[in-house]
Amino acid sequence: MTTLDKTASVPGQRGTKPEPGKDQRFADGGGVLNVFSHGFLAVWAVLILLPLLWVVLGSFKTDAQINGSAWSWPAHWGFDAFSRAWSKGIGGFFANTVIVLLGSVTLTMLLGSMAAYVLARYEFKGNRFIYYLFVAGSMFPVYLALVPLFFMVRNLGEISPYLGLNSYAGLILVYVAYSLPFTVFFMYSFFRTLPSAVHEAAMLDGCSHTRTFFQIMVPMAKPGLISVGIFNVLGQWNQYILPVTLMQPTTAGEADHSMLAQGLVNLALQSGYKSDAPALFAGMTIAMLPVLVVYLSFQRQVQAGLTSATLK
Repeated sequence: MTTLDKTASVPGQRGTKPEPGKDQRFADGGGVLNVFSHGFLAVWAVLILLPLLWVVLGSFKTDAQINGSAWSWPAHWGFDAFSRAWSKGIGGFFANTVIVLLGSVTLTMLLGSMAAYVLARYEFKGNRFIYYLFVAGSMFPVYLALVPLFFMVRNLGEISPYLGLNSYAGLILVYVAYSLPFTVFFMYSFFRTLPSAVHEAAMLDGCSHTRTFFQIMVPMAKPGLISVGIFNVLGQWNQYILPVTLMQPTTAGEADHSMLAQGLVNLALQSGYKSDAPALFAGMTIAMLPVLVVYLSFQRQVQAGLTSATLK
C-alpha cells in the first residue's frame, strides 16, 4: 500500500512554487515587447507629424526663407500665402470637393448600410453570392477600370449632361460604386453582431422593415456607421486618379469642376518658372485641415466602431 507524498507539487494546485525564473522570463519578454511597440509607435508618430509641421510652417514663410532653411521658424506670421492660394482657385476646388463628398458619402452610407443590413439579417437564395460579389469588388484595383469608366461616364453624358464628364453627379456615382464594396463588407460584420431579440421584438410589435431599419437598427449601428463614414470621407477627399480622369473640361469655356487634389497640382503648375512655395504649402494646409478636424473630432467613435465587432 502506497501513500501520497503531501510535499510533492501538484500542477495547478494552490501554493505550488513556480519554476525558478519562469515568471521573470515572461515579465522580461513582455517588457521588451512593450518597449519595442512603444518605440515603433513613437517613430511612426514622428514620421507623420514632421511632414505636417513642415508644411504648416512653410505656409507662413517666404520663398527666401524656405530656400534658406527648411526647418527655420517663420520670421513673420501672416496669412498672405493663404489668400494667394485661395485667389488662385483653391477656394473653388475646395467647394467642388465638398459638394461631391456631401452627395457621395451620403449615398454610399445609405445604400451600403441598407445592402449590408439585408445581407446580414435576412436569408434568401443568392445571399452569399451577392455578398461575395461585394467582397470581390473591394479587391478590384480602380486603376484597371479607368478606361472603361471614362467611356461609360462619357456615354452617360450623351443621355444627360448632368451625368457626363466634368459633372458632379457623374463623379458622385463613380465614388459611390468605388466605396460601396468596403462599406457593405464592414457594415455586414457589424450588423451580424447586433442582437436578434431587438429585431424580432420590433417585428412582433408591427414595425415595418423600413421602420425597423431606420429607427432601431441604424441607431444601434451608429459606431460602425461613423467609423466607415470617416474612412469614406478620407478616401474620397484624398482621391486623385478618378477626378483627373473624369473631371476635365471637354469643351472651351466649360466650367472647371476639378477636385482639391487636382487644384493643388494646378497650383504648382501655375507658378511656372516663378516659384510660390508658400502658396502651395498654404493650399496643402487648407486641404489637410478638414480631414484632421473630422478625424480628431470622431476619434473615439472610430475606435469604438473598429473594436466593437471584435469584442462582441
